[in-house]
Amino acid sequence: MGTDSSVIRGTLDMLILKTLAAEPMHGWGISERIQTRSADALRVQQGSLYASLHRLVREGWIRSYWADTENGRRARFYMLTRAGERQLAVEADHWRRLAAGVARIMAFTD
Repeated sequence: MGTDSSVIRGTLDMLILKTLAAEPMHGWGISERIQTRSADALRVQQGSLYASLHRLVREGWIRSYWADTENGRRARFYMLTRAGERQLAVEADHWRRLAAGVARIMAFTD
């Protein structure tokens, strides 16, 4: 499938924001949660994940802090900010409109 990197990046950003809406997580946990919740349909490359995380921090939509993981390792955790909550609502609305438009086109039987 041909892809537009801005659409993919925006979708990954939305998935990260949605994942962090539940609880703060470290990067590996975020990628695992996305993979699990998508029933293995989505696998996030580490380079793409961390590029998105850095961008989301710069935008002020998430913030990071250092903490110990459940197995005692030190990791950078990410959490949603209030601005991130608002952005997630914007992204979710955009996604619903995009998905509805694609569904309408796919319903045609030309």
